[in-house]
Amino acid sequence: MVAKITNGSSLYGALAYNQNKVDAGTARIISSNRIAADIDNSPGGTMHNLMLSFEDYLSANTRTEKPIVHISLNPDPQDRLSDEQYSELAKEYMQRMGFGDQPYVVYLHEDIDRKHIHIVTTRIDEKGKRISDSYEHRRSVNTDRQLEIMFGLKQISDKEAEAVAAALWLKKVDYAAGDVKRQIGNTLRSVIKDYRYQTFGEFSALLSCFNIDVKQVKIGDEGDNEARVAGLVYSATDGKGNIVGTPFKSSLFGKAFGHEALEKRFLKNQEDFKAGAFAPAPAMTSVIAKAMLATAGQIASAFARGQVALLSVADQAAFAEQFHDKGIDMVFRRNEQGRIYGVTFIDHNRREVYNGSRLGKEFSANTFNDLFSGKLSGQAQSALLRLAAAGTKTEAQGAATHARSASPPPPAAGTDKSRAPATRERPPIPTTPEPSTVSTVLSAIEDVLAPGDSFQHHGPDYQEEAFARLMRKKKKHKKKTGRSL
Repeated sequence: MVAKITNGSSLYGALAYNQNKVDAGTARIISSNRIAADIDNSPGGTMHNLMLSFEDYLSANTRTEKPIVHISLNPDPQDRLSDEQYSELAKEYMQRMGFGDQPYVVYLHEDIDRKHIHIVTTRIDEKGKRISDSYEHRRSVNTDRQLEIMFGLKQISDKEAEAVAAALWLKKVDYAAGDVKRQIGNTLRSVIKDYRYQTFGEFSALLSCFNIDVKQVKIGDEGDNEARVAGLVYSATDGKGNIVGTPFKSSLFGKAFGHEALEKRFLKNQEDFKAGAFAPAPAMTSVIAKAMLATAGQIASAFARGQVALLSVADQAAFAEQFHDKGIDMVFRRNEQGRIYGVTFIDHNRREVYNGSRLGKEFSANTFNDLFSGKLSGQAQSALLRLAAAGTKTEAQGAATHARSASPPPPAAGTDKSRAPATRERPPIPTTPEPSTVSTVLSAIEDVLAPGDSFQHHGPDYQEEAFARLMRKKKKHKKKTGRSL
């Protein structure tokens, strides 16, 4: 089983997301907790009654920005549970996660090949205190494993579950599959959170690997360097970089995906890069340098035989594709004449993005233009040889270290084992899994929460506005009562 937890600010949006499924006949309310109102699955009455059931909790604490919790519990498609068992599964999960005494409603979704449940609750308890989310992911994973045993569900390892959860979001957008907004949003959520990029160009190149195009909307004359960026627009592409379908404003996905939030992330990543928190992996530069040298040799040999060996755009694309199985993407940017004016490297293994200039002049656009036209200088080739050798040496040292760590010697007398430094590697991007539990679960978990504040209902939400006004009145009444005392 895989659980997804999303925090949001809109109670109405969370309930409306599920109620829309109920109205369409693809979901049902199967249980609830501490909900005083009757649940009859009627659209208007259910929404109104549910919102009233949360009123006292939310009005007791208006300082918490995201008090709404939306949870999705996704058993393996092979698991078969009754409505009662799903209800009990939800109850046990909520109890173990600290929400057992909270108001919540459980929806059973049946709109895809397998059943799964969504739970809407609040992080504010009846005394106005915020329920902590410390180590929530870890606690959720442990709870998942416990409930798999308790309910006889198909068991998967923590590593498999992590791969499923990561790969769930990181998918190329498939325009033909429909629901493009949800696809873009799911991928954006993972990319923005998990990858390190320092400029809009690097961010744009990264998204292109997932069939997403992003453009800045500027205010001012076209071509004016002083034009102000007013926002971002995301679009799906067909895999060749051509935009298909309708663009989506960043506000449809939430503030975290807008211009201002990204600018802050760029700055933070730039500061981390300068501080040495991350840097290009020698293994990446080494493998690219080796391929560049091999290509230079092939072109030189072809010229020596009197053959024209200039690489076409298609050949250049094939050059970049050879790194895919190593978790590396290369994105070339060309002008109208076909000349490369920029190149970006994406290391999916370490989730890092670099313009060529950050790796060094050996990986700049000019160097690749020289390479593909057979004009790579001897000086450049010497530099690439050094980079290739340095990466090979680093790999050998890493292999030796790994071999030693596999069979560590006993600690010397008096050694405090607790002082041993801990290392933490960034998880590799999930590759296409073999037919297994992971791929089975992954293929099924498609209808999950949208990114960020996914369930936020955009546009004027008149019912929620009325609900907010009601809570403000209650808050004012409490203040007046307090002053009169």
